Amino acid sequence: MTPTAEPAQGNHRATYREVLAEPRFRLLFSTRTVAITAGSLRITTFSVLVFAATGSALLSALAFGIGFLPQLFGSLLLGSLADQLPPRALIAGGYALECAAALLLALVRMPIAASLGVVALVALATPVFSGASSRLVAQWLEGDAYVLGRSLNNIAASGAQLFGLALGGAVVAVLGPHRALAVSAALYLGCALAIRIRLPRLPRLQPGESGGTPAGARGDGGAVRASLHGAGLLLRGHTVRRLMLAQWLPPAFVAGAEGLIVAYAGGRHFAPGWYAVLMGCLPVGMLVGDLLVGRLLRPPTRERLVVPLIALMGLPLVGFAAEPGVGVSSCLLLLCGFGFAYGLGLQRPFLDALPQKGQGQAFGLLGSGSMTLQGVGPACFGSVAAGIGTGGAIALAGGGAALTAGWILTWHQPTPPAPVPNYSTGSENCTEQHACTSPAQ
Repeated sequence: MTPTAEPAQGNHRATYREVLAEPRFRLLFSTRTVAITAGSLRITTFSVLVFAATGSALLSALAFGIGFLPQLFGSLLLGSLADQLPPRALIAGGYALECAAALLLALVRMPIAASLGVVALVALATPVFSGASSRLVAQWLEGDAYVLGRSLNNIAASGAQLFGLALGGAVVAVLGPHRALAVSAALYLGCALAIRIRLPRLPRLQPGESGGTPAGARGDGGAVRASLHGAGLLLRGHTVRRLMLAQWLPPAFVAGAEGLIVAYAGGRHFAPGWYAVLMGCLPVGMLVGDLLVGRLLRPPTRERLVVPLIALMGLPLVGFAAEPGVGVSSCLLLLCGFGFAYGLGLQRPFLDALPQKGQGQAFGLLGSGSMTLQGVGPACFGSVAAGIGTGGAIALAGGGAALTAGWILTWHQPTPPAPVPNYSTGSENCTEQHACTSPAQ
């Protein structure tokens, strides 16, 4: 994409009110929030069902994570469909598929392996639907409004996950797990109907249009071949690849630490229930960070703060090496959560670095890669904790996030000679607007 050429536009600070004034974004935002709540409800309830049927903590944990791990494979194999199919049908169909899966789990008594397979199959398709939705947001919101749109989605996702987990416990207690799954299905159905009725019918993008399938990815091999080729083109791009890694790695390290909080609280003999307070500190910090950084800081300032905020994610976790008590641990986790606002400073550089074709697949790959690594992180650092203890493993995860900040510092390139402005296109090299990175030529 053509980098932002107007300094005034690059410095413009949008408001959340401006973003929510766009009715199409408001529809996608509200349905996505409800769908995340439904997903958290389904995940929690399904995990309870599996544990009740098997008594296995391993299978219960697998039921909790089975909806995340296959997403990367889905993005690699099917991601090109996010740019090839009409977005309204694709997004509504995605919610309808989630509804059908929840209903199947609620009404049909299947073997555990079959139930896990149903959830995994839906997860394979998730990057396609989410990629199409993210592509529309990038088209409808411009400049800083796009960044705040992503911020709103992050805030809503954190709140909806917390609400969905809490709702899951309450609904299971009142209605039982099977009816709780039916409630989840009803929420998904409402999202599908809202998209089908209220979102304008938009044609799929033709080859060569902005956001369409990359020319090099099209061919006679079908969607799988096009998806693999398109993902390869994206990941071979130096700038796109490192911006994806910058958005994948710090959350993966923090997820590894988060997965050890229950064990840490138990090992330190904290009072029952305190582990839940500690786990809630991270999303609370995330909400506050996104609100303050997104609302109060101008775009160039957010981009300059990428490295300090990533360091803020990691360094507080290093403090767990001293095995602090409840109060200090809570403060450290709040600070860590605040650092997640670093992602706002990468949204505009990432969008500017994407090729004009294949944006839907790029957004699907970004989300699915992040989800997959956040599923792998707890397993990796859980293994490390067996050798060095939970406090040490949490500190090691924080050190990994801090090292990522140091790696990003190496992105700075020597300032090239000033280019001659091309007034025929109205654009220049504007990588100075992106303090955290200089897109590769």
